[in-house]
Amino acid sequence: MTSEAGGAAPGPGGLAIEGPDYSPGFWLWHATLRWQREVAAALAPTGLTHVQFVLLSCAWWLNDHGVVPNQLQLARQAGTDVKMTSQVVRKLEAKGLLERETDQDDTRAKRLRVTGAGTALALGAIGRVEAADAAFFRPLTSAGTPPAEITALLRRLAE
Repeated sequence: MTSEAGGAAPGPGGLAIEGPDYSPGFWLWHATLRWQREVAAALAPTGLTHVQFVLLSCAWWLNDHGVVPNQLQLARQAGTDVKMTSQVVRKLEAKGLLERETDQDDTRAKRLRVTGAGTALALGAIGRVEAADAAFFRPLTSAGTPPAEITALLRRLAE
């Protein structure tokens, strides 16, 4: 059903789409669920959950680029909730993957350093997740869509 202007016209119940098969949000949801399952499977041998991986790899990346972030900076980099970040950071610290040290300029804040064991685990996990991503996005890249274009599109949707 289309309107005179060429867009979807409201159907029964007042909806402007013809059902879930025509909803980009519906398919984004399904794609996200499939991607999350594939990333979880890739991470299983590492003993990291997906959120632990994201926070550890973001902390590693920041450290590798000369930044020793506090938990707020790490949460912003990762796009995660600050309280949840704090809980996960404690778990990563308990596993010996991160060290928290008191910030000399603000004694309430903790600076985060990835340990040697954390670096090794992060790098291995990053390789696993990159391989899972490549496999997940292969239907697009094999059809000629450059990975940089896929990334740019997803970045636009995330902003």
